[in-house]
Amino acid sequence: MIIQLALDRMKMEEAIELARTVESSVDWIEVGTSLIKEFGMNSIKEMRNHFPNKKIVADMKTMDNAAYEMDICFQGGANVATVMGAATDVTIQKCLEKAREYKGRIMIDLLNVSDSRLEQLRVYNQAIFCEHVSKDSQENTDQVMINMRNHTGYMRAAAGGITLSSLPEMIRKGPDVIIIGSAITKAKDPAEAARLFKETMNREKGVNEV
Repeated sequence: MIIQLALDRMKMEEAIELARTVESSVDWIEVGTSLIKEFGMNSIKEMRNHFPNKKIVADMKTMDNAAYEMDICFQGGANVATVMGAATDVTIQKCLEKAREYKGRIMIDLLNVSDSRLEQLRVYNQAIFCEHVSKDSQENTDQVMINMRNHTGYMRAAAGGITLSSLPEMIRKGPDVIIIGSAITKAKDPAEAARLFKETMNREKGVNEV
């Protein structure tokens, strides 16, 4: 089970320093959409340069112009890039083609994706499927419970408002990647928060496997 650190809504210097502080307790480092929008592709390149041994996730949230966006994303050093499940099939297919070209992965963001659309997306079994509660929903409706629909046979990720207290229940839902943002980045002691997430994940995973 993988911990993906989501870095958003901060300066690049802060993001790099924070990632360095928690590096030993996280597996993947996500360059969040807000960093990419504010600082461009340099945000991905900088994270790659500072963390050459980590998997870097570029939260592009691509909806169109897939070949161009994937080219600059993977050339910038990303290992994984995101595309919205609401995008057209041709866009998702192009993202997957580019990922294969660069030996990377695609994560399909299922934000606002209906069950019927999800059934159509199941043909892309080489992608990571990410169930996602949006930031606006978290901040305006206190919605943080992630509905992990049946993704048997697929690599699964969960994102949106996951906290240390909700982590055990989330682990029982069986995602392969747990994406954690503000519960680490806004903690008084981010290194300690990340360590507790890792410790709890290892403990709960062991209990659930018994």
